[in-house]
Amino acid sequence: MLASGAMALPTAALAQQAQSGLGELARANGVTFGAAMQSGLLRQDAGYAAAFAREAAIVVPEYEGKWGVLQPQEGRFNSAGLDAMMAWGRRAGRPVRGHALIWHQDLPDWTKQALAESPERARAVMAAHIGTILEHTQQQIRDWDVVNEVVADPPGSDTPQASGELRDTPWLRALGPTYIETALKLAREADPTLRLTLNEYGIEEDTPAAAEKRRRLLALVRDLVSRKVPLDAVGLQAHLQIAKPFTPSVLSGFIKELQALGLAVLVTEMDIREGGEVPQEIAARDALVAERAYAFASTAVEAGVRTVLTWGLSDRYSWLATDPAVALPDKRPHRGLPLDADWQRKPMWDALARALTGR
Repeated sequence: MLASGAMALPTAALAQQAQSGLGELARANGVTFGAAMQSGLLRQDAGYAAAFAREAAIVVPEYEGKWGVLQPQEGRFNSAGLDAMMAWGRRAGRPVRGHALIWHQDLPDWTKQALAESPERARAVMAAHIGTILEHTQQQIRDWDVVNEVVADPPGSDTPQASGELRDTPWLRALGPTYIETALKLAREADPTLRLTLNEYGIEEDTPAAAEKRRRLLALVRDLVSRKVPLDAVGLQAHLQIAKPFTPSVLSGFIKELQALGLAVLVTEMDIREGGEVPQEIAARDALVAERAYAFASTAVEAGVRTVLTWGLSDRYSWLATDPAVALPDKRPHRGLPLDADWQRKPMWDALARALTGR
């Protein structure tokens, strides 16, 4: 249940009234709205490209910026997918942000083996990757998720880790906790004016596990800032779950604690997972999703968040529809993005329009 911030949808939805996309509507309120994109789908689906051109003022690569795609073999970089996205951005006049330089997933076997050899080898591999990618993207990408998902999931989370406040990863095992600092420093050296972002999930809702993860993240960030490690922003992924309670004051309070450290706060991967007693009727499901979308996004914007991205735009291509780990028990696809599988605007679109424009 929502503690507050619930939304009453207007009788005539904004989606039926407005020709402007979410990006244009949000811009009038000083907010940048965008979404994660797959460059291959730009060529395969005209509706996909048209939806991004209409709705997104900024895009982020869903897969194309990850290690395994960019450097599948040591020293052999393949940026074709990312280049295609940046080319689309130039043609469409849309900036691109980067995701993600250092992550524990999507590492090729050669990288895992290299990290296990020695700390010196691990640092050299990290430096080569960060330096090469940032040099290649410097002219267009001005914000990267430099480190992604570094905090361990505490007890009570969906995927709790056994021990430690940092996630057990090949990077942590190779370099210890300093791998986060090392990555941020290498990124700053490679591109002195790049916005360096630490991106994390599982911290938005009002559960004991999320509270503990917020504490861990805040402690990490405070330590980095106190030691003058380069860091400019924190990304809240916002993979939300309706079955988990949300309290606006908890989110806004956490955002303000991060801002007090001199950091920007972004919403980087928003989508909504249905759960609990999921109604059969589409209208009822969409109303619940819209309610949570409005409560979360309006709280974030009111707290000073100026960048909001969803993880995709349409249910047609959402990981919520394709990943068995997050599928509904009865295999119905989640309806957790602003457009449906036929590119039509849903009540979630309307909820975001209201939240992003401060209505």
